[in-house]
Amino acid sequence: MNGIVLAIVSVTVIGLICAVVLAIASKVMAVPVNEKESQIRECLPGANCGACGYAGCDGYAAALASGEETKTTKCIPGSDSTAAQIAAVLGVEAEDVVEQVAVIHCKGDCDVTRDKMNYQGIDSCKAANLFYGGTGSCAYGCLGIGDCVKVCPQDAICIEKGIAHIDVRKCIGCGLCAKACPKHLITVEDDTITCQVTCSNHDKGALTRKVCTHGCIGCQKCVKNCPVEAISMDNNLAKIDYSKCIHCGTCDDLCPTGCIMEADFRGAWNKAE
Repeated sequence: MNGIVLAIVSVTVIGLICAVVLAIASKVMAVPVNEKESQIRECLPGANCGACGYAGCDGYAAALASGEETKTTKCIPGSDSTAAQIAAVLGVEAEDVVEQVAVIHCKGDCDVTRDKMNYQGIDSCKAANLFYGGTGSCAYGCLGIGDCVKVCPQDAICIEKGIAHIDVRKCIGCGLCAKACPKHLITVEDDTITCQVTCSNHDKGALTRKVCTHGCIGCQKCVKNCPVEAISMDNNLAKIDYSKCIHCGTCDDLCPTGCIMEADFRGAWNKAE
């Protein structure tokens, strides 16, 4: 009986000593908390997409609180509301955020192109791309398995007719889909754009035409007729300089294959307008 009591007392004393040691250590070894950093972190949406240029929301909050970063407008998914909250915490003037959306440069669905093989492997675009560039006859085209769909936090991407489609009304411009695409078909652009080249094929026109009737054939009609010289050819593929584009729609009207598409690309934050 005495042995049992002794054991209980011993364990209790050891527990008390450990508790005291831990309490002292928590005070002595405590890392100072930057209250401003915590306040900024609460303003951020938590997407951790890296669109701000930092590893995640924590990194951006730390940079702002320390003064390393002065721009409060780098959180694209958070848009103007987040920028305004951060500005209030820092005591600076709120600035406007240029909202962005993801656009996919491929419209080579099953109506305009064909498969070259029946892929039965890992359900991943990255895996399929390693196997002779994927199933499609166009080596530059969308693989259509949906790595971009899996990472989109807004459910803004779906697979239809064998390729990915982005609903810009849901897109918040985080750019996670662009990082996930192994063929680099997705870019993140300012949502003020009104047209895009929906092709990524850099082959010459005759070769492109064989694998996809929607692809850019490098005819240069868009280049020659653009009134502000906003379009150029980049290795057989039309490229639009959005800093020059005046949204006239000439390129869309003249493109013989329809690979230049004119549309309203305003994203989630501007959908009410």
